Order: sequence, then structure tokens, then C-alpha cells
Amino acid sequence: MTTFSSIFKRSFLEGYANIELSTSQILIVMFFSLLVGLYIYLVYRFLTKRTFYSKSFNISLVLMSVITAAIILTVQSSVVISLGMVGALSIVRFRTAVKDPMDLVFLFWSISVGIICGAGLVEVAIILSLAATALIMVLDRIPVIQSPMILIVNSAEDKDTAIADAIKSNTNAFIEKSRVLANGSLELVYELRTKDASALSKSIGAIEGVSSVSLLSHDGEVSF
Repeated sequence: MTTFSSIFKRSFLEGYANIELSTSQILIVMFFSLLVGLYIYLVYRFLTKRTFYSKSFNISLVLMSVITAAIILTVQSSVVISLGMVGALSIVRFRTAVKDPMDLVFLFWSISVGIICGAGLVEVAIILSLAATALIMVLDRIPVIQSPMILIVNSAEDKDTAIADAIKSNTNAFIEKSRVLANGSLELVYELRTKDASALSKSIGAIEGVSSVSLLSHDGEVSF
């Protein structure tokens, strides 16, 4: 007896009939996903500005694109396998923290390339990769506000006024962040911006009673 449930089940399975993939099609998809993945590898290697370059993370970008392409091919081949794979992948948990936002961009880029190549749209993956590279290079060259510098001065306890005067003459604005007084020795920490760090250091170092001057800079986030 034909029921609504059997009709719905049969129509559902017919709508997602198995797709026969030849060996040549699989090899072509895997080759192009590997090729674009290697391109992402080179872009990450030469454009990233992290202090500690992670080679293992860069290698994982290549493997991510190839593995994702293989998953998409498998999903296309059978609806039963695709449902089972969704269930299997749903229990996977990744707990590695992504510290740099650009690492997250490259990771999503690699996964997207694998999905696009697995769907047979290699041209889209190539255009996406070229456009992403161009955007990274252009946006990276846009100048931003100068990062503040940190000035650390160790001196006698009665030299804070002279130090402040020397800072005023070499900077437009500064903020005192810390003041530590111990056994007649004074440590001052300032946040400031200066165009001539050498002149500022020499001016403060010439003050009698100043034992050390440290001027630190960083390439981190900037507060506007």
C-alpha cells in the first residue's frame, strides 16, 4: 500500500540520487584544491607579520583546503554518506585558540577554497584567492595613527619636574602611567608620541641624577 510517507521518502531519495564521480574528476578537484592551497601557503608566508611564524599552522592551511574538497566530493556522491558525515563532524570540537585575527581569515579562506573546488567551481576559487591577496596588500599599506611609545626613566626622587619639562619640549602630549618611589630612587613610566625618539632620550639622559632611560615601541593595536 502506497502511503504519503513512502511517497515522500522515495521523492526525497530520488531528488538526491547518487552522483557517480570518475577518478579523473576526483584527481582534478584534488589537484586544483592543492594548487590553491599552496598559493595560500605562500601568501601567508610572505605577507604575515607575526613575530613568531607558525609553520605548522601554515601547513595546516594547505591540508585544510584539500581535506575540505574531499569532504564536499563525498557529500555530493551520496545523501546517506553526507548525513552520516554531518553527524560525525558535529561531535568534533576544536579548542585551539586563534590569537591573531588574520589567522582566522586565512583559515576561513582555506576552508572556502576547499568547498568551492569540491563544488567544481575552480575559477571562483582562483578569483577569490587573487582578490583576497590584493585586498590584504592594499589595506596593509594604508597608514594608521602612530602607535604610542612607553618611556621608562629611573632617577633620583627629586628629578620628576626636570624630566617632565624635557618630555614637554620633545612631545606634544604625554601621560604619566606609573610612579614608583623606593629607597630614594624614582621610576617613572610615561605613554607618549614623539617624532624624534633619539632627541627625547638624549634630553632626558642629560639630566643630572637620571640613571637610565628606556623608550619602548610596539606594533600592536592602536587606540584612536
